[in-house]
Amino acid sequence: MSTPARDAAARQRRAYERGASVWVAASAGTGKTTVLTNRVLTLLLAKCPPPRILCLTFTKAAAAEMANRINERLSRWVVIPDGALAGELQELTGEAPDADALDEARRLFARVLDAPGGMTIATIHAFCQSLLRRFPLEAGVPPHFELMDERSSREALDAARDAVLDEARSGGAPVLAAALEEIARHSQETRFAELLGAMALERGRLEAALASGFTRFEKALRRDLGLGATDTADGILDAACAEGACDEAGLRAAAAAMVSSKSVTDQKRGAIIAAWLEDPQRRSESFDAYLCAFFTQKGEPFAKGFITKNLAEDRPALAHALAVEADRLQAVRERRCAAEICAASLALARLAAAVLAEYAQHKARRALLDYDDLVLKARDLLQRPGIAPWVLFKLDGGLDHILIDEAQDTNPEQWDIVRLIAEEFFTGQGAREVPRTVFAVGDAKQSIYSFQRADPAKFVEMRAHFEAAVMAARAAWRVVPLDLSFRSVEAVLRAVDAVFAELRASNGVALDGGPIRHSAVRAGHAGCVELWPPVEPEESEDIDGWSLPLTQRQTRAPRARLALAIARTIRRWIDTGERLEARDRPVRPGDVMVLVRRRDSFVTELVRSLKQAKVAVAGVDRMLLTEQLAVEDMMALGQFLLLPEDDLTLASVLKGPLFGLSEDLLFELAWHRTGSLWGELLRRRNDTPEFARAAAELGELLARADFVPPYELFAEILSARQGRKAVLSRLGSEAGDPLDEFLSAALAYERMHGVSLQGFLHWLSAGSAEIKRDLDQAGRDEVRVLTVHGAKGLEAPIVFLPDTMQVPQHAQPALWSERGLPLWLVSRDALPHAAQAAREKAKLLREQEYRRLLYVAMTRASDRLYVCGWRGNRTAPAGNWYEMVSAGMKAAGAEPFAFDEEALLGDAGWTGEGLRLTTPQTEKPVPDAPRIAEPGGGVLVPDWCWREPPPEPAP
Repeated sequence: MSTPARDAAARQRRAYERGASVWVAASAGTGKTTVLTNRVLTLLLAKCPPPRILCLTFTKAAAAEMANRINERLSRWVVIPDGALAGELQELTGEAPDADALDEARRLFARVLDAPGGMTIATIHAFCQSLLRRFPLEAGVPPHFELMDERSSREALDAARDAVLDEARSGGAPVLAAALEEIARHSQETRFAELLGAMALERGRLEAALASGFTRFEKALRRDLGLGATDTADGILDAACAEGACDEAGLRAAAAAMVSSKSVTDQKRGAIIAAWLEDPQRRSESFDAYLCAFFTQKGEPFAKGFITKNLAEDRPALAHALAVEADRLQAVRERRCAAEICAASLALARLAAAVLAEYAQHKARRALLDYDDLVLKARDLLQRPGIAPWVLFKLDGGLDHILIDEAQDTNPEQWDIVRLIAEEFFTGQGAREVPRTVFAVGDAKQSIYSFQRADPAKFVEMRAHFEAAVMAARAAWRVVPLDLSFRSVEAVLRAVDAVFAELRASNGVALDGGPIRHSAVRAGHAGCVELWPPVEPEESEDIDGWSLPLTQRQTRAPRARLALAIARTIRRWIDTGERLEARDRPVRPGDVMVLVRRRDSFVTELVRSLKQAKVAVAGVDRMLLTEQLAVEDMMALGQFLLLPEDDLTLASVLKGPLFGLSEDLLFELAWHRTGSLWGELLRRRNDTPEFARAAAELGELLARADFVPPYELFAEILSARQGRKAVLSRLGSEAGDPLDEFLSAALAYERMHGVSLQGFLHWLSAGSAEIKRDLDQAGRDEVRVLTVHGAKGLEAPIVFLPDTMQVPQHAQPALWSERGLPLWLVSRDALPHAAQAAREKAKLLREQEYRRLLYVAMTRASDRLYVCGWRGNRTAPAGNWYEMVSAGMKAAGAEPFAFDEEALLGDAGWTGEGLRLTTPQTEKPVPDAPRIAEPGGGVLVPDWCWREPPPEPAP
């Protein structure tokens, strides 16, 4: 009898059978990692040598998890009884194994560990790094190159920018000076840094656009914008304002009639036209004022015509003259806008190219490569004439199977590498005994990394490419969809399907146009999806401006009230023993995940509310190191060691956790002192034990600060001098991570810059170091607050989506035309066709990714999903998450319920009608699934997983 679990296993087996190239479209929670692992195991069971298998993943965590799973299965096969092993192999392959197959399975663990070269399971960046290490001369990189981290790359790019700007300002490079002057007309300093960052991220596209030289680039840009070879904004304006450029006689007649009209509107517009026609020498200066007679403030033609209806009917010739002039002016506006965009884009491209060239020289002088270099130089190596065939031959002789994980997140340059590696896979296939295969697993619905240039359309395009290659070689090709979810209960999946059944929600999510459907393996398990009514702004009282502010009234922002409601709801679940019926146990803090789109003030409010409610919370997935209290204490101590006369800094050090002076003691020390606070402390060191300890330790540190490196100094403070113990006792165990990252930063600084304490503190405070934290660690029973991007690949029994009524509004600083040319839209008025198309495409892609982000967020929930939101003073924009979820839940038959948080929150609460979609518990509850250990967590990660350190993809 067929069951959902059995059907899912059969579908997965069809995906990982080793004889065919397979493209797997795996929806969320359908066992993607299991399929990948089983694919590798079946290849190994077929006696494929481990070095001939290449597994490319998206992150280090994914590579580690896959390696752990393979290693755990292989090591267990060595020791389990024959009967159990036979059952596992039959479940894996669908065939009953014989004695030889059992022996082969038991030998695999040793074979994998002992294989020369090992099996590569790595990120695409790590694979590119190993490829460049193997062929450095062919790739044109130093054999001893080192990889830059994100902080070093950012610093080097900033230094290159400053060097180019200095050269431009000095007058030594007139071309750069002109480009800088043009950019300064349209951009502030902070905006310019953002523009350069965008250009650096699109380095490959910029180099391709400039590959034929700047002259050809300018010609192509002008052609795209509809400009002639010498057209400029000033020239277009002068030509439009020259005598004879318009029907002056018709316009003068129209202006005279409008001024004599009884309509005030006609009189104002007629006066503007008459004034512009009156002085031909100043028409260019007053051109923008002249446009006000024909266009609204938004730049649109007047909807009711350019003159009143009665005048237009009496004098149709005048109305016609004005309409003709409006058409002419619209064309002028578009051409002038095109010329401004062209000049600004040329200047930006020229300056960005100079900065990137300086950045490249900086790296070349120091034998450094950044993350983008790894991909771009590996791609160039694999397509370099005369060299690429030999490199591909060396690789080709060593690979039989390529597996690509999270294929939807692969960007075009990374796809080029995969395509080039597999180029010879399907030629001469009949002469080989072992078929060579490509296996890719991904989900276009979960493509949310556009900032890393991931393109879900490329995922579909590459599927067609490999299908054509495999079919041309007459090899086996298979497309396998996986839509049976092992993660979520029926209630959650029904809500997801209903939301994305709406066309406005599915646009950009279902790329093939088909319906989005999921089936639950966990049929019969209790689940719930709730849509809470939004939090409205509190009504403000009308206060007489002359009234004295004698009455205190506390108001909370809507987001703060929602944060408080979520925190107290979790606290209530814990206090009342709220049960997860599907798991037959009470709710724990670690069951809850709160997903946000952005790390804004709501996150701060939520973490504060959770801590005030005494709910264990892991904080957020990223933190600014210099904003952590423990790090601020360390930096304050360092500042004192540099300048002991700084009384305020010394006071904060003494009051902090390292010395713990009370308010009374600090006041006693500081009050009535005649000199510096440090001098007073030395003078009164024998008055109290606290003063004696502080004076002795600070004196010893002052004596050592000028002679030891920053890392050694702070490591001594935290360990030998018990500083870590003091900080943790004051601030809690969560201060341990920032302290560890602080020491790591000290080491990183010393490797790159030397051993200056003052330099380290300046470097740390100026760089705004952002630390990424892994909140998916086993054994931490804490609420997790993550962005949806950070939660990719994670899950939780209970998920809250709080900020669902805001939509992305931030426009990209620079766009790209259909022909791959950069466009800086310095003017939004009357955009030419190419710029308008680029802007509309960018907006469409942003909105589509916004909807895919909702899909990822909803599918993180396994048992319960709570969708919330708050309104500001403005109406929520159309097409927001809350609106889509509400429409979907109503279509799915969700039941309304009375929502009342006033009882829990008092004045900060709110009431309304919510929607609830539930499924009852009809099956036996199942325990929580065991978790795969993290690297270093007790399960051996074999050396073949880490032949090259797999770096994280750069944001």
